[in-house]
Amino acid sequence: MREQFYVLQSALNIKQINKILDLVDNNSLFDATVFSKNKSIQKKRSSKICWITENWVKEFLWNYILEANEKIFHVELNNKSEIQFTEYRSDEGGKYDWHHDVNWNGQEGFDRKLSISIQLSHENEYKGGFFEFEDIKTSMDFKSQGTIIIFPSYLRHRVSKVTAGTRRSLVAWFYGPNWK
Repeated sequence: MREQFYVLQSALNIKQINKILDLVDNNSLFDATVFSKNKSIQKKRSSKICWITENWVKEFLWNYILEANEKIFHVELNNKSEIQFTEYRSDEGGKYDWHHDVNWNGQEGFDRKLSISIQLSHENEYKGGFFEFEDIKTSMDFKSQGTIIIFPSYLRHRVSKVTAGTRRSLVAWFYGPNWK
């Protein structure tokens, strides 16, 4: 049986994490939204984000995506992605309730196929803020700094409410031809 997600514990070192964090200008962070204009659905998410466009980050993540895809997922992929820095702040009720990453609207010929999430914060910097899958029970530690999680974009997951401090992560979605 094939695994449903791929985890690399503490894969990034502090130097790599700081290089990513150096790309983030705190003045450029803005309130995150979801794919719906419905105001009640917007309440599912409370976080600050910015988009990362540097090509070296995409290539860096692409290597992990290729590894996971070769070992587990075997889906048709392109090196096309969106990369987002996300910050969940306890003083703003930071969270992202159950959702999937597939955006069925506005994607001409492509769908998000694999999602990647990288834990940038040290686990002592915040409380709560657990990354969880809805239908997969696991005791896997996703909070260790530098940990990478890769999974099919259609899996429902969440980040529970951060109750103290700030949780920072880098997330990206890699595309391939429409699901068939």
